[in-house]
Amino acid sequence: MGRILKSSFILVFSVLLLIGTLPFHAEAKNKKVDYGPYSQVAVGKNGMVATAHPVASKIGAEVLEKGGNAIDAAVAIQFALNVVEPMMSGIGGGGFMMVYDGKTKETTIINSRERAPQGATPNMFLDKYGNPIPFAERSTGGKAVGVPGTLKGLEKALEKWGTRPMEQLIHPAITLAEKGFPIDSVLAEAIEENKEMLSRTAAKNVFLPKGKPLREGDTLVQKDLAKSFKLIRSKGTDAFYKGPIAEAIAGTVQEFGGSMTAGDLKKYHVTIDKPIWGDYQGYQIASMPPPSSGGVFLLQMLQILDGFHLSQYDVKSWQKYHLLAETMHLAYADRAAYAGDPEFVNVPLKGLLHPEYIKERQRLISLNGVNQNPAAGNPWKYETVSANYGVKQQPNDRKYGETTHFSVTDKWGNVVSYTTTIEQLFGTGIMVPGYGILLNNELTDFDAIPGGANEVQPNKRPLSSMTPTIVFKDGKPVLTVGSPGGPTIITSVLQTILHAIEYDLELKAAVEEPRIYTNNMNSYRYESGIPKNVLSRLNSMGHNFGSEPVTIGNVQSIYIDHKNGLFKGVADSSRNGAAIGINPKGKKK
Repeated sequence: MGRILKSSFILVFSVLLLIGTLPFHAEAKNKKVDYGPYSQVAVGKNGMVATAHPVASKIGAEVLEKGGNAIDAAVAIQFALNVVEPMMSGIGGGGFMMVYDGKTKETTIINSRERAPQGATPNMFLDKYGNPIPFAERSTGGKAVGVPGTLKGLEKALEKWGTRPMEQLIHPAITLAEKGFPIDSVLAEAIEENKEMLSRTAAKNVFLPKGKPLREGDTLVQKDLAKSFKLIRSKGTDAFYKGPIAEAIAGTVQEFGGSMTAGDLKKYHVTIDKPIWGDYQGYQIASMPPPSSGGVFLLQMLQILDGFHLSQYDVKSWQKYHLLAETMHLAYADRAAYAGDPEFVNVPLKGLLHPEYIKERQRLISLNGVNQNPAAGNPWKYETVSANYGVKQQPNDRKYGETTHFSVTDKWGNVVSYTTTIEQLFGTGIMVPGYGILLNNELTDFDAIPGGANEVQPNKRPLSSMTPTIVFKDGKPVLTVGSPGGPTIITSVLQTILHAIEYDLELKAAVEEPRIYTNNMNSYRYESGIPKNVLSRLNSMGHNFGSEPVTIGNVQSIYIDHKNGLFKGVADSSRNGAAIGINPKGKKK
């Protein structure tokens, strides 16, 4: 997989051991808070942690150092991220944890995606005239809150693979929440940008003390959240899904116009899913099946692009970006038409990935011009069942969601690729008074207009883009990939895999190579670093890349070098992430 597979890895290892001793702020961009000697790139022999926050990475690394496995570390990391990245994920949300079991060699997903409450209705995001309520309004009310699943997911993961009890793994997060920590630039910026939304709820007392947003370097104390964590530590997940916390969550949701009841929380359950698998250039890729759209359309795009031999064109060439954009348009058209919760609708997975259907889609792409009308195809003719829903045109007013992804490996061969979220920054912005829990706005991932595969229904899970992925070679895991970013998640994972496999880039370079995203002819995003003349050429062809670059995604990735017995971790520089390797005698690098 790129140069990271070559024998020169030993030289890279020795260099990275030196890099790993540099102070964290030496690599990060525009940071004033110093969390210690951590790096965005690290190498380890006994394990690896890569997260979007150095404090969470440190907590996960300490679990590994003390003999815990990758699943134990992942649970501790999620609790810690709830404290240090409260705008991205937490027990008020949900996620997908993909686990490769080093003992059984099986790959499994703990699916803790939020569910719609029993009182949810297909038209609940429509106004009295039958028009979609503007996204800014529908995403900040109680109707947007899905029944949270993260805590149940952590519990199930520990039941299946854990070696440490939850009460031990939650302890570092309790200390962080109770004593506080200096916030970084990412959280400070998020608070400033969302201060009006936060000021409507109990969140103002946490993030806007005396009416002023916390700034970078200020200490964030979350005593109510610590209180909730302590209740969970003493009573388990029942403390959240039954009793006073459940009543408080339901009451808060109802206060903001939602229908959730304590009964909805009590009946919440996770599912244990199998990955969706695909092959790409000799690698086997395990990714997330529905209700996520991530895996199937990642694999679909890889298969479409495989016929164009991208690496014959420069990594920053107009040909590469054109082929990417055209492929994305076709995949996202299919996504809008066919993806949904498989407990409620038939999703044509076989058809969407069928070789003949892939050829049909490839024939719609040409280097000579832009397909001005990229539309969904008909994968049903390659299926044995038929559709039970229609296709509805949805409003294009959604904000790009945010979340977090992290990866963990250990010396026993266990691998965790975990994407976890409360959807938009701070979710709905609604905090449960007295308990410090921020509530998600995941139900806005449903279609606002009913009638399609992804319409709102009670107990249904909204369509997701989260794409936790593990890449295998000869049956062994060699790479974890995942990212935040709402619908851009799929393309961030796609391009990281392309850069590593197709373009033969070293892993950090593969993560940092500028990415694009476009899901239709009116929505284009790109990162800085793409040559202006290339963008001009693309726009002259009929694309619509704007004048200003943006940040797309935040990939946390681990490469597993089986030959040399090493792990290489990479954190994306778009946040203040850190990779920490575990080495003999507990020495972190």
